[in-house]
Amino acid sequence: MNYAETLAYLYEQLPMFQRIGPAAFKKDLSNTWALMDELGHPERQFRSIHVGGTNGKGSVSHMLAAILQAAGWKVGLYTSPHYKDFRERIKIDGQLAERKYVVDFVQQHRPFIEALKPSFFEITVAMAFDYFARQNVDVAVVEVGMGGRLDSTNVLTPLLSVITNISYDHMQFLGDTLELIAGEKAGIIKPGVPVVIGETQAETRPVFEAKARACRSAIAFADQVYEARPGKPLLLHREYQINRMGKPYLRNALVNALGAYQRFNLQTAFQAVETLPAEFQPEESAIRRGLYELRNLTRFLGRWQVLGRRPTILADSAHNIGGVALAVKQLLDIPHRHLHMVWGAVADKDPLPLLEVLPRQATYYFVRPDVPRGLEAEKLREKAHSLGLQGKAYASVDNGLKAARRKAGAEDLIFVGGSIFVVAEVV
Repeated sequence: MNYAETLAYLYEQLPMFQRIGPAAFKKDLSNTWALMDELGHPERQFRSIHVGGTNGKGSVSHMLAAILQAAGWKVGLYTSPHYKDFRERIKIDGQLAERKYVVDFVQQHRPFIEALKPSFFEITVAMAFDYFARQNVDVAVVEVGMGGRLDSTNVLTPLLSVITNISYDHMQFLGDTLELIAGEKAGIIKPGVPVVIGETQAETRPVFEAKARACRSAIAFADQVYEARPGKPLLLHREYQINRMGKPYLRNALVNALGAYQRFNLQTAFQAVETLPAEFQPEESAIRRGLYELRNLTRFLGRWQVLGRRPTILADSAHNIGGVALAVKQLLDIPHRHLHMVWGAVADKDPLPLLEVLPRQATYYFVRPDVPRGLEAEKLREKAHSLGLQGKAYASVDNGLKAARRKAGAEDLIFVGGSIFVVAEVV
C-alpha cells in the first residue's frame, strides 16, 4: 500500500470516533496493552508529560512542547484529532511523522491489527509511541483523547500529569456532573507522579485532591500560583504579564496564540514547567522563544486562527459549553460592525447547549461538516431558530463561508466554529 491507501485502510477498517462517534469508543485498555506487548512496550522507552482536561489540553500540550523544543530537547508531541493531515497527530520537533513510517507500521503489523480489531485511536496511539521510542525523543508531550482513566494514552507512567479544567463534554461516556467527569479525568494521576491542575473549581477540587492523596502524588493548582494578565492583541501575538504568587515573574511575554482564554492555558503551562524535574527546567530565554514561536515550532492549528482581514475571519475549535462561552465573550470584545457566524455541529451531541450561549445579534450560516457524524445543516438551523438565532442552512462549510464573505463588509467579523470538523475544513 502507498500512503493514501494506508490512510484509507485506517479510516475505513478501524472504528474511528472522529467519523462515526460513540460506536468507536472502547471501554477498557485491553487492546492498547495488547498493542504495547506486540510492539515491545514502547511506552516505557521515552519520558513523557501527560496532558488531560476538557478545554485547553491541546493548547497546553503545544505550549509545553514549544518551550522544551526551544530549550534544545528532542520533543515528541501527540495530539488529536488532526485537521488536515493524519500525521499532525504524531510530531517530533514540529515535524510530521514520515509517510514511509506510517505505511511501514501498518504493513508490518496488519495481521495483528486485523486479529485484534483495535479502534482507530488505539492504533494511532500505538503508532505514536512506537515512533517516539524508535526516534529516541528526550521527552514526549502526550494529549489525552477523551476522559483519562480509559483513554488509550493512559498506559503511560509520565514525569508529570496535567489536567487543565473540567467542563461538560462527552457526558454519555464520562458522566453528567462535573464531579463524575473529574473522576474520569483524574484517572491519569499515577502513584508518586506529581500532578498540575489548571483551574480551581469547587466541584472538582476535592476529587483531584482525594486522588492525589491516594496516589501519594504532589498536587498544585496553577491558578493559585500563576496569573497571566493579557494585554492587547498584536497582529500575530498577544502580550502577557506573568505574576507568580502575586509578584512579577515574566514581563512582556509575547505569545503566538491570540485567544484571551489562553491566559488559563499559560498559567497551567508555567506551573507544569515549574513542576518538571530539574533536568528539564528551561532558561527564561527558552520560555520566551517557545511562546513567541509557538505556531512555527509545533504547527499549532485551529485555535483562534486568523484566516483573513477586512473582513476579519477567525476560526476556533472550541466545541463544548466552557470553551464556546469563553470564545463568544472574546468575540464580542473585538470591534466590529456586524458579526457573521459560520456554525456546524455533529449529530451525536445535543447542539442546544452551545446554541444557547451564542450571540443573538449575529447572522448565522448553518453548515454540515464533511464527516459521517455531521449534523444536517437544516436540522441545526431549526434548533437554532427556536432560540432566536437567525440564518440560512448551507450544504457545506465552504458554501457557508463563501456566503458569509459575500455578505460581510470590510469592518465586519466572520467567525467559523462549533466543531473541530468545521474548523478543519477552513484552516
